[in-house]
Amino acid sequence: MQDILKQLPQEAKDKHNENTNFFKKLKKKPPKQLDYIMQELHEAEFKRTDCFECANCCKTTGPLFTDKDVERISKHFKMKPQRFIEQFLRIDEENDYVLQSVPCTFLGADNYCSIYEVRPKACREFPHTDRKKFQQISNLTLKNVAICPAAFNIVEEMKKRIK
Repeated sequence: MQDILKQLPQEAKDKHNENTNFFKKLKKKPPKQLDYIMQELHEAEFKRTDCFECANCCKTTGPLFTDKDVERISKHFKMKPQRFIEQFLRIDEENDYVLQSVPCTFLGADNYCSIYEVRPKACREFPHTDRKKFQQISNLTLKNVAICPAAFNIVEEMKKRIK
């Protein structure tokens, strides 16, 4: 897995123009079955990919925390939401709550998340490759292929499947 993670940023960079052009075409004319195809590709990839072996998303990026996430996670820690925010979060340039630093504070040395059951929505949905109206998040997907080997593989399969 470490070899894959070392090569991933360069591979994503090499494919960036190709992927950008693919997503432009996809946005203009998405296939009728796009959501179904994406669900299928997503499920097939995650039968092969073990996120706990990788955890690159947790090591290199931080999720956005919604107000509901803050409520749920602070309750888990038996803390007031404001205290949770002060201890773990900051407000970014887009006025969103994000982690104060990466790698994620809640990621253990074994790549397991200490708040997995109550983790933020952004973590639960990452890499967002099974989202409905997938073509609307192409910019996010272009970023995620450089972080997540599964997202990279899904996009490569998608290009083969959707001409």
